Amino acid sequence: MICLTGDTHGDFSRFATKRLKKQTKMTKSDFVIVCGDFGIWSKKDKHSLDWLESKPFTTLFVDGNHENYDLLKEYPIENWNGGLVQKIRPSVIHLMRGQVYNFHNKTVFTMGGAKSHDINDGILEPDDKNLKRKIRILNKRNAMYRINHVSWWEEEMPNKAEYKLALANLEKVNWKVDMIISHCAPSSIVQKIGDGFYETDELTDFFEIIKNKCEFKYWFFGHYHDNAIIDDKFILLYDKIV
Repeated sequence: MICLTGDTHGDFSRFATKRLKKQTKMTKSDFVIVCGDFGIWSKKDKHSLDWLESKPFTTLFVDGNHENYDLLKEYPIENWNGGLVQKIRPSVIHLMRGQVYNFHNKTVFTMGGAKSHDINDGILEPDDKNLKRKIRILNKRNAMYRINHVSWWEEEMPNKAEYKLALANLEKVNWKVDMIISHCAPSSIVQKIGDGFYETDELTDFFEIIKNKCEFKYWFFGHYHDNAIIDDKFILLYDKIV
């Protein structure tokens, strides 16, 4: 069994047995996949991650724009089902960017990352001597800002090597997969959601190339905090589990 859901932001309450009732019949060979913004923020998250590890299923996730990339770098990289992963726990696994996996008789391409759309008022530096004053001013006007290496990381967007790797791995499978799992969506899909609030960018344009060239059955993504089916095979997920 494969279940998918959207952004969790470190809140895994939707995986409680009373909400995800299917888990009573699941084993570690069954997967629950989070489409980005999983919620790797702090080493203090140990309790919630241990709780996830105790569940009968295996949790998989692609990264989003709200992850602590400094912390993610500390986890070793290993091979798993044909692609590279980081095991946060033995059965809590980060599906890395530009990878193609084979599981449950399906070929799955993953590409995490997204550009934050809640930083219009800037990125603050943690060592700024005026940081507290700036935060007070920004908070008074409900500004949208982040703090570098505290609540924002430039690694939220893929680098050139990750884009190159993604194309190479898709080439290896002749641009044909069963599922694509990402955090944000191709540009043409972005333009159909959010009533114009969401902007396209380098990554969504990259996904547009994949959308037009790759043969796939379904594309699952999160990021836009809604649940919707777009053009039949693009599945936007937030709190719903499918």
